Amino acid sequence: MSQPNSSANTEKASHDSLEGLLDRIRDTDGDGHRVTVREILDAAGTRSFGPVAVVAGLVVLAPLIGDLPGVPTLMGMLVILTVGQQLFRRDYIWLPDWLSKRQVPREKLHKGLGWMHKPARFLDRFTAPRLTLLMTGGGNLLLALACLVVALALPLMEFVPFSANGGGLALMAFGLAMIARDGVVAVLALVLSGATLGFIGWQLANTF
Repeated sequence: MSQPNSSANTEKASHDSLEGLLDRIRDTDGDGHRVTVREILDAAGTRSFGPVAVVAGLVVLAPLIGDLPGVPTLMGMLVILTVGQQLFRRDYIWLPDWLSKRQVPREKLHKGLGWMHKPARFLDRFTAPRLTLLMTGGGNLLLALACLVVALALPLMEFVPFSANGGGLALMAFGLAMIARDGVVAVLALVLSGATLGFIGWQLANTF
C-alpha cells in the first residue's frame, strides 16, 4: 500500500529541485562499474522532459564525464530524440536500444555529479514559478526548438574549445525552466544559447 506513495514522492522530489535530481542519479549504481543512459533517465524521472534536458546539460558540464570524447554528441542525440517526442506530445520518453544501453563509468559519473551539488543547491534557491505564460503553448514550443538547436550544435562544440560548457549550461537552464515553470530562467537559457552559438560562429569564422 505504501509503495505507490513512496514512488510518487520520489518522482516529485526529483522534479522539485536540481539537488534532488542529482541525488537520484548518484544513487544509481548500474552494474557496479558502469551506468546506462536508460538507468540515468529512469532515476531522473521519465514522465517529464525537463529532467532529460537537465541531465544532458549536467553530463556535458560535469568534470571527468563531459570531457570524454563523444559524450557531448551522445547527449545531443539524447536531447534531439526526446525533444522531438515532446513536440509530438508524448507522455513517456522512448529511446532506441543503441542509445539507452550506452554506458558511462559509474565512478566518474558520481565524482562529476559530486562537483555539481553546491552549484545545484545555489540554483535551487532562485528558481520559482515566474512568467509562467512563457512556459505554455507557444512559449513551450520556442523552448523545445531552442533545445533542439543547441543539441544539434553539440557535436560541433566538441571541436570548439569551451563552447560545450555553454551548450551544457543552456540545456540545464532549459530543463530547470521546464521543471520549475520559471520563465525568467527560460529567458536566460535563450540568451545563453544565442551567446554560445554566436561564439561558435565567431570561432569558426576566425579559423577559416
